[in-house]
Amino acid sequence: EVQLQASGGGLVQAGKSLRLSCAVSGITFDDYAMSWIRQAPGKEREVVSCMSKSDGSIYYADSVTGRFIISRSNQQMFLQMSGLEPEDTATYFCAGKRGPALYSDPGRYEYWGQGTQVTVSS
Repeated sequence: EVQLQASGGGLVQAGKSLRLSCAVSGITFDDYAMSWIRQAPGKEREVVSCMSKSDGSIYYADSVTGRFIISRSNQQMFLQMSGLEPEDTATYFCAGKRGPALYSDPGRYEYWGQGTQVTVSS
């Protein structure tokens, strides 16, 4: 059984930091690109960051570049979020897509975690 378990969300003030974690089981981790995808109320899902395993390439959405850092190791994935803004408020999902590349289309992801809520107050 494939499981992606996201955690680490919460309520923080603007400018503060949070670290999201995702524990992954049931897949060969190194065969998958892993991503953090968020969805705010009334908005479409957005790939915030993706990290391939094949060459360690990383994608960041323009809105988080310079503030968020993705990492992965030993069946876990992390998102260090700094300088949080109210616009970052969303449910954050970890997701996996089998393949060697970076994938910025949320519709291509095969496996999803349950989501963790991040709320940033102004």
